[in-house]
Amino acid sequence: MLGAMSELDTNNIPNHVAIIMDGNGRWANNRGKDRVFGHMNGVDSVRAAVKTAVKVGVKNLTLYAFSTENWIRPQEEVNALMDLLITTLVNESEELLEQGVKLSTIGDLSALPEKCQTSLNKAVLSNPKEYKLNLTLALNYSSKWEITSAVKAIIASGMKASDVTEKAISNHLATAGTPDPELMIRTSGENRISNFMLWQLAYAEFHFSSVLWPDFREEHFIEALIDYQNRERRFGGVSQQGN
Repeated sequence: MLGAMSELDTNNIPNHVAIIMDGNGRWANNRGKDRVFGHMNGVDSVRAAVKTAVKVGVKNLTLYAFSTENWIRPQEEVNALMDLLITTLVNESEELLEQGVKLSTIGDLSALPEKCQTSLNKAVLSNPKEYKLNLTLALNYSSKWEITSAVKAIIASGMKASDVTEKAISNHLATAGTPDPELMIRTSGENRISNFMLWQLAYAEFHFSSVLWPDFREEHFIEALIDYQNRERRFGGVSQQGN
């Protein structure tokens, strides 16, 4: 781990990293356990990702925690995920405050159980005034839902077609006010973005890791950051190293 850290350029850290946390079910199945066991162990990886982000200076971290498509999973698993969310928020709130982490959410929270909404609201209300990291949980989120909602909001506002710009659309997205991710990480070896931040990831670098989410730790996060820093990023023919 120390070797990997020594390779990291701390002056070239992406401002915003987005992570698709994938592989909990397979991790559990490989151990002869049910999928819920994988989700439970995935909490340790969330904790590791947050600590690493704070340590290296990432300012914004978005975690894809529950998609709108996840409701089709077995009811027992969905219920367990919701209970786990509540428990985690209660147990981790104090530590997040101590680390200087601000919690926010994107997604249609109205569809979540009332207890989840209450725990989320309580956690958000206890956010520190000054913070090192803005941690965003994508809950009951999908990019198609987000863009559809943005279009409806623009129409409802009475905005003229001639006034609809990229900036106007961005300002109506759930992520309004947050810079777009420069790096997207997906675990478990799947090479797709699964309806996640389709608008915001337009110019992001992608890092696909074969590591299943419950095994994801600081060294894997650092590996993704180094991969990002070694990319030659191109914007309209102009190249940049890292960010």
